[in-house]
Order: sequence, then C-alpha cells, then structure tokens
Amino acid sequence: MKAMVLPRVCEALVPEERPVPEPGPGQVLVRVHACAVCRTDLHVVDGELPDIPTPIVPGHEIIGRVAAVGPGVERFGSGVRVGVPWLGWTCGKCEYCRGGRENLCPQARFTGYQIDGGYAEYAVADARYCFAIPDCFTDVEAAPLMCAGLIGHRTLRMAGDARRIGIYGFGAAAHIAAQVARWEGREVFAFTRPGDREAQDFARALGAVWAGGSDAPPPEPLDAALIFAPVGALVPAALRATAPGGVVVCGGIHMSDIPAFPYSILWMERSIRSVANLTRRDGEDFLAIAARVPVVTQTTGFPLSAANEALARLRDGALTGAAVLLPGG
Repeated sequence: MKAMVLPRVCEALVPEERPVPEPGPGQVLVRVHACAVCRTDLHVVDGELPDIPTPIVPGHEIIGRVAAVGPGVERFGSGVRVGVPWLGWTCGKCEYCRGGRENLCPQARFTGYQIDGGYAEYAVADARYCFAIPDCFTDVEAAPLMCAGLIGHRTLRMAGDARRIGIYGFGAAAHIAAQVARWEGREVFAFTRPGDREAQDFARALGAVWAGGSDAPPPEPLDAALIFAPVGALVPAALRATAPGGVVVCGGIHMSDIPAFPYSILWMERSIRSVANLTRRDGEDFLAIAARVPVVTQTTGFPLSAANEALARLRDGALTGAAVLLPGG
C-alpha cells in the first residue's frame, strides 16, 4: 500500500510502499477513502508534542470502509463505512475510563501519533473507537468531523448555555462549531488573524453576527470564548472580551505559552478551561447533531502524494475550512 510517512520530526513526509497491515484481536482494517488534515498533525510533524515515535504515519480524521476484521470484532462487518478519530485506544480500567472520562486515560494511545494513521491507503484501528458515519455525508464531507468536528463539539459543550460565543481562530474546527452554535440559537462572534478579510467573510457567511481581527474588541461582551488557534496570547485577549461569569475554553492540544496577565481580567468569576481529546460519547452525540443541522464542511481535496503541500498550506493559514487527503485520488 502507499503511505506518507514522517521519518523524523521536523522533516517532510516521504512516500513509502508498505505491506497492507493485518487487523489483530478487536481491530478492523480500514481502506481509507478520505483523511482530513488537522492542526494536530502539524504538531506531530513539527515535533510540538512529546515522545513522538518515528517513523509514523500521521492522520486521525479517517473515513473508509472495513476491509477485514480481527478476532472478536462483532460491532462492524466487512464493507461497513466507519470513521476513525484521534482517540485510538484506552485501558478501560483506570478511574478515568471507569468514570466516563476516557479522554483523560493516562495510558491512552492516539491515531496518527502513537498508532499509524490515515495518510495511507489502509489503516488498522481498534473497533471500539470507530464510529458509524451518517449516510447524509460523503467521505470527504465526513472526514473533518472526526476531529475538527468532535473537538469543536466538546469545546462548545464546555461553554455551557452561553448565548454570545466568541470563536478565536476561524479554521476547520471553528467553521463546524459555528454552524452548531447557530443551529442552537447562539450568537457567534468570529476572531481571525488581523486583516484576514477572507476568513471574516467566511465566518459571516456561516452566520456570525460580527467578524474582526483578534486584536479588536467585540461589539458587546462575550458569554464564552472558544480558542482554536494555538496562540497563548489570545487567552488574555479573550478574557478581556468576556463578561463577568464567562468562560474561556482552549480547544487545542498544543498552545504557545500564555503571557502573564493582570488578575483583574480573570476576576468576577471568569474562568479558563482546556479541552483534552474526546470520548466515544462525544462522537456519538456530535455525529447525531451534525446530521440534524446538517453541518456543511468546507474542504479542499489533495491527492495523498500532496500531503506535504496540504500541511504547508495549513501552517501558513492558506486554507478555508479543511484540507482532505484522498488516497485513491
């Protein structure tokens, strides 16, 4: 099979021919039809996450069909379309797993990070951590839902019932979360890189009541702010834009250092939270909501061989929505 492999961190991916893997107990072999390109893939490639095992095949927003099943798999049969997310395995025994917080399992393993991912024609996944995909989405449309959608959903849920939602960093996760927020009757305020008129127009087209640069204050105080850009300096900016009692939710797995800020902008019961990974319940809940909205994902397709180009365009902020790799294209 063809695969794009990260040989060492901070290097370009290289094409490799590999044997098709065989699924082990509890696993499924997925023929990859589409794999979206996530900012977390950049964090892997750029060495911004700890203990990255190389060589590794990145990619954790996988849509495909089950090509074979390993011993003990009853949930999915051959030919069934599935999605494979970031959370690829947990122990099932620790206090977090037993308490419904498997996203915090200290032994968790992640697709495209510790487990070879979807920048390939085939991928092996734990059947417990695969999702059935609603028929209303094509493979390309569904791929960004597997992380951008799931993390956006969990981040939005941590905002509680906030009515005025600010979204900092209007990329793949934001453009999905904004659609869900609008469907729920919330007002969306979009913050982009200063001067990025294209992203601001995109946000307005998705129903944002206001869009401007991240250096600008919103026209009215926010009840909650969701930060998807990996920029620590946005945390104090979001606190300043948030009303008393509001929450700032950091939705990324990696962020640059948060600069010191005065206690006065945290006071009045404002709070800061982070989002870590996802749970299977998140996936089931979000996919049901996404089909009802229905969420429309903005995508740009790339052949598998152009994975480095897709990553570069994401790194440069030159994408609207999400890039999606097409192993068969």
